[in-house]
Amino acid sequence: MIELSVNIDHVATVRQARRIAEPDPVAAAVLAELGGADGITVHLREDRRHAQDRDVRLLKEIVRGELNLEMACTEPIIRIALEVKPDLVTLVPERREEVTTEGGLDLRRRQAALRRAVARFREAGIEVSFFIDPDESQIKLARKLEADFVELHTGEYAQAADSLLRSEIERLADGAACAAALGLGVHAGHGLNVRNVQPVARIPQITGLYIGHSIVGRAIFVGMQQAVREMKQLILEARRNLDA
Repeated sequence: MIELSVNIDHVATVRQARRIAEPDPVAAAVLAELGGADGITVHLREDRRHAQDRDVRLLKEIVRGELNLEMACTEPIIRIALEVKPDLVTLVPERREEVTTEGGLDLRRRQAALRRAVARFREAGIEVSFFIDPDESQIKLARKLEADFVELHTGEYAQAADSLLRSEIERLADGAACAAALGLGVHAGHGLNVRNVQPVARIPQITGLYIGHSIVGRAIFVGMQQAVREMKQLILEARRNLDA
């Protein structure tokens, strides 16, 4: 089985361009679930460039599926997460200068802080995922730090030249197999769209795909429900034979 979580950050990006009330990412989340999304993802950045505190709090109230809060491992955001209590937090790297997340979290750099954060989330009944590159050493460290899941960064695959696509998919498949063998749940995301999602969806250990920008972009033309339906159909088609 494989599920789709829709990241609604870029609906908030459009709203924040004018700093007004619309379009409302919370309304987008409702439509995404009506279109077949199994969950909703939102990234509460320290600089609040798109999602706002209000969005996270309202999403907790209205999302019927899994609510995944992407966040940096910083005390102010940790406190908000512990108050709101999403179903899942995904710890990601964050730089003020970046346009979007540029790579996986380097777990070697802040092991003590990450371990403390995981323990606090666990005590609050919140599952924890690390957004990391599909690197064996990082995956093993995620297990050591007691994460529940890893989300494998698919950005390098999404941006790869045609000649490198096979090796990038093999890298993701090897990472997913390694994580599953260690008892970690396996998710994947970043840069996935209707043209490249199916090879990733065919990796049997991956149980969740986290996709935002391409769905929001498509929704401009066909609406959020239809954009989600299209993506979900492609994912399920890719997985049908594996799950049979």
